[in-house]
Amino acid sequence: IEVDLPLDTINRESAREKAFPRLSHPSMLHTWWARRPLAACRAVLFASLVDDPSTCQDEFPTPGEQQRERERLHELLGRLVKWENSGNPELLAAARYEIALSLARSKNETAPPQDQPAAILDYLNRQAQPIYDPFCGGGSIPLEAQRLGLRAIGTDLNPVAVLITKALIELPPQFAHRPPVNPAADPMGITVGKGKNARQTPWRGAAGLAADIRYYGRQMRELAREKIGHLYPPAQLPEGGEATVIAWLWARTIPCANPACAIPMPLLKTFQLSQKPGNEHWIKPVVDTATKAVSFVVQNHDRDVPEGANIDRHGATCVACGNTAPLQYVREQARSGRINKQMTCFVAESGRKRIFLPPADEHIASALSANPLWRPSGSLPAKARSISVQTYGFLQWHQLFTERQLTAMTAFSDLLAEVGKLMIEDGAEAEYANAIRTYLAIATSKNTDYCSSFTSWNLSGESVSHAFTRQGIPMLWDFAEANPFSHSAGNWLTHVERVAEVVENLPKDSNSGGTYQADAATTVYAKDGPVIVTDPPYYDNIHYADSSDFFYVWLRPLLREIYPDLFAGLMVPKEEEMIASRFRFENPRQRFEDLLNQTLRLIREKCSPDFPSSIFYAYKQHEEEREGRVSTGWETMLTAVVNAGFQVVGTWPMRTERSVRSNALTANSLASSVVLVCRPRPEGAAPALLQQFRLELEREV
Repeated sequence: IEVDLPLDTINRESAREKAFPRLSHPSMLHTWWARRPLAACRAVLFASLVDDPSTCQDEFPTPGEQQRERERLHELLGRLVKWENSGNPELLAAARYEIALSLARSKNETAPPQDQPAAILDYLNRQAQPIYDPFCGGGSIPLEAQRLGLRAIGTDLNPVAVLITKALIELPPQFAHRPPVNPAADPMGITVGKGKNARQTPWRGAAGLAADIRYYGRQMRELAREKIGHLYPPAQLPEGGEATVIAWLWARTIPCANPACAIPMPLLKTFQLSQKPGNEHWIKPVVDTATKAVSFVVQNHDRDVPEGANIDRHGATCVACGNTAPLQYVREQARSGRINKQMTCFVAESGRKRIFLPPADEHIASALSANPLWRPSGSLPAKARSISVQTYGFLQWHQLFTERQLTAMTAFSDLLAEVGKLMIEDGAEAEYANAIRTYLAIATSKNTDYCSSFTSWNLSGESVSHAFTRQGIPMLWDFAEANPFSHSAGNWLTHVERVAEVVENLPKDSNSGGTYQADAATTVYAKDGPVIVTDPPYYDNIHYADSSDFFYVWLRPLLREIYPDLFAGLMVPKEEEMIASRFRFENPRQRFEDLLNQTLRLIREKCSPDFPSSIFYAYKQHEEEREGRVSTGWETMLTAVVNAGFQVVGTWPMRTERSVRSNALTANSLASSVVLVCRPRPEGAAPALLQQFRLELEREV
């Protein structure tokens, strides 16, 4: 990593992975923000631990031999970073062997033979320094360290991040190669193939865990349907028969500002329902002047509906009288509690075709009859960059959900304890049952992303989109309410299946991982001089704690019994969070820089002296004038690294962001990270005169 990398290959695979994540990709386990691509993490870790041939002149004495060996390593790394190869046992064994070979070389030892992968894994477990990420977030770096056969340690202040990483690197190795406990599974193994080609293979890796996640997830669905299925009636089709409803579409309403009208004014960003060729549909508002009400009909021809939206950043237009009201009026009405909602249509699934139907009394009554027995407590932050709904009177977390959604989420949450007892009856040990409950709690938390009144309807995909399509929650005027018992996006079994697929495709053989809650500025889990590879927060780009409270308020009652320390707080810790929030701190930038300096100094004290430390850093370039001089975020980061006692020995630009994500289409958003490769600066290192520096720079260039 200090000499040469196949950067084009790494960047190509990183961009491809971000643009087209597979269903079994670890990012599908649970929402987290600004994850680094696994390809980039895997490449940085491998290159940090494998020697460049130029340092092995006994083995490769000539420049030509060194270059040929370097090209061989580049070719191996090029195959290693491809997602489709991430579970290839032969390729992973080859990569682990190269790491073991470099480690043995540094210790004047002999590495285990390449054809003994178990011995290589054991050697790395005993002899290699662990990989440590003090800002583990979504767990990408610790997971890739584990994939390469290394011990992995991750810490984070945020309990949701700790839970995600724990589910990726800590729980699977504890229960590896164990058969499932559910009565439907064959304890002897999995049957692969059909008929004469059928064969039985033993339970490998976390396959047993995944099988139990699926089985008990289905049990939860059936029990939930018995309890609350009546709240989700089927659609009565015009030609006869029934179909399962995918989603109910709603528009928020406020009273029209025109006293002569005063109808509940529906607010919509679009009147279109589908953009699929051949299945375009729209909703048309119909005004009843006698009852002063608006109803909706569905059209698929002779489009006679309003163009565009009837609400934007300037205000709203009444569909009945055409009166316009400024946005300030809309906000005042919403804050005064005069905001309501109205069903505009509902969508049913019939084969592969979506059927759009106008609101029906039965469906409206079912939605309004829900009476939740519990609501998540806690207030939204008064102000936050990532959440802007407070301006419209949404001040408590439970206000982000409809009554039916609260009822459904509570039902699934309550069933988790029941299913835990069922696992014990089926023969599971308490610790194993708690692991399955953890994954099903994660599925429940995933469900909240599709089960709130801030989920939109996807016109091109004809499905429900999750709330966190961006790195926060903006105001949403028309929303889609998913059916958890359907077979479309937002249904319960899909969340369970995504979790199971991720777990099933985690590394089959790996060394242990540890995940802890810790403040990186004060506590470092750094025994044995770990190799530091990390991805710290970037000023105020993402307010992790504010956003993750959305999930925490549901996770806490589910998992507090299993992880009492992790879920001890009423909300996610915020005062110690290392971000430059102008809403939370008096001098946010100075505070961020002080904490960054403090963290890097602590890392410098504890890191391995034998291997470089790598820091991902992505930051939109902007300038700030301070005390008469212009400063940039990049300069601040470099200054912190140098002040901490590091010297930068390499920098690598890596493509780590999607260029097609929603906030990148019209904004100056991040496209790349720069990986800073650092080594501790020798204590006696002398400063250089400017002229000396210029001469050295010329020589290097």
